[in-house]
Amino acid sequence: SDVYKRQVSTQSTGNDSLDMAAAEGEAPADLCATEGCDKPAAMACPTCKKYDVVTLYCDQDCFKSSWDTHKVAHKPMKAAYLQALASQPVPREGFDGYSYTGSLRAMPMHPSRAVPGEIPRPDYGLDPQGISESERAVDRKRAGIPVYSAEEIEGIRHAARMGREILDIAGKSVRVGQTCDEIDRVVHEATIERCGYPSPLNYYNFPKSVCTSVNEVICHGIPDGYVLQDGDIVNIDVTIYVNGYHGDLNETFMVGNVDDEGRKLVQCSFECLQAALALVKPGTLYRDLGPAIHSRARQDGCSVVKTYCGHGIGKLFHTSPNVPHYNKNKAVGKMMPGHVFTVEPMINAGTWQDRTWPDNWTSVTVDGKRSAQFEHMVLVTEDGYELLTQREGEPVMEWSSDKLQR
Repeated sequence: SDVYKRQVSTQSTGNDSLDMAAAEGEAPADLCATEGCDKPAAMACPTCKKYDVVTLYCDQDCFKSSWDTHKVAHKPMKAAYLQALASQPVPREGFDGYSYTGSLRAMPMHPSRAVPGEIPRPDYGLDPQGISESERAVDRKRAGIPVYSAEEIEGIRHAARMGREILDIAGKSVRVGQTCDEIDRVVHEATIERCGYPSPLNYYNFPKSVCTSVNEVICHGIPDGYVLQDGDIVNIDVTIYVNGYHGDLNETFMVGNVDDEGRKLVQCSFECLQAALALVKPGTLYRDLGPAIHSRARQDGCSVVKTYCGHGIGKLFHTSPNVPHYNKNKAVGKMMPGHVFTVEPMINAGTWQDRTWPDNWTSVTVDGKRSAQFEHMVLVTEDGYELLTQREGEPVMEWSSDKLQR
C-alpha cells in the first residue's frame, strides 16, 4: 500500500471521522480492513493518513460499520506520529557561507527533549525567551554575595552530588563513534531519573539539556549530530536543578588516541583549576584566583579565555560573585564562609580570543586551536573549602589521565 500515491478526496458525510480518501493509481492488493470483509480496498481513512498510516476500506458503508472499533487506534497512532515527528533532525540555521575557524562544523540536531510536567522547573523553564526574571531582579551591587544557611547549603550540596552522578554517567558513555546528541540524551534521562530539570534547557533559549564542546569549542557547544572521532577532546558541562537548587560542573574527556599536545592541554586546564582552588579560604580576594590560573597556563604556553567567568550559584543558576580566570582582573569581593561559587577556567592552546557561532551560543577559538576546561562548585568553609562536586573519594582534585581517557 506504500508503493503508489494516494490523494485525499473527502466526501461530505456531515461527520469528519467518516470522510473517506480515495486512492489514486493502480488498484491496491490490500483487502478491506473491516473484519470479515475480503473485498479489494481502495479508500483510505483520512484520520490515519494524517498520521502517515494507510488503513483501507472497500467502501463508505464498510468504513462506517467499523468506525467504533477503528477509531480507538487513532489515539496511540497520533502519539506515535508526534513522537516520530519530535525526533526528526532539526537543521542548524544561519551557517550558509559561514567562515569557520577550525575543522568542526554545525550538524543537524535532535529537537529539544521534553521534561515531564511533574518535574519542578526554574522560572525560565517555560518562558518563551528563556528569561530568568529571578536573576534579573537581583541588584548584585546592593545584595552582595549570598551567604547561605545550613539548610540552603544542604540543598545545594544535594544538587551538586546529583550533578556529579550525571556527569559520571555521561562521561562513561563517551566513545569514538558516539554523537553529541547521544550525550544529550544520556544527560537528559539521568537528570529526569533524579527528579531534576536540566538547567541549560531553555535558559535564554538554549535548546539542549547539556553543553558539549569539542576541540576548538571553548564552551556552550550545542549537542548535535557530530560524531566523535578518534583523537577528539570533548567537554561535557552538566547542570541540574533539583529541589530548588542548581548543581554545576564539567570535565574534558579524551576520545581515543589524543595527540601529545591535546593531552598536555587537558592536563594544563585541570591543573589551572587546581591552582585556583588551592587559594579558596576565608579572606581570599576573588580577583586573586585569576593570576594563579594565568601563571599555570603560561607554563605550558597556553592562554586563558577572558570572556567567560565562574559565578555564584544556588537557588539561581548565575549570581554573585563573578570569578574571572585571567590575570589583572578587577573582580569585587572577599571570600567568606557560606559563599558558594564555581571556578571553571577555559584554557586555549593558542590565543585567548573567542568568536561566537551564528547560533548565538557556541564559543570557539579564533585561531581554530583546541580549548579545554574543568569546573567545580565550591563552598567556602571556616578553614578552607568543600569541593561540592568532587569525584567519589576525591575531596581534593587529583590528576589522573585514566579517569578522562575514553
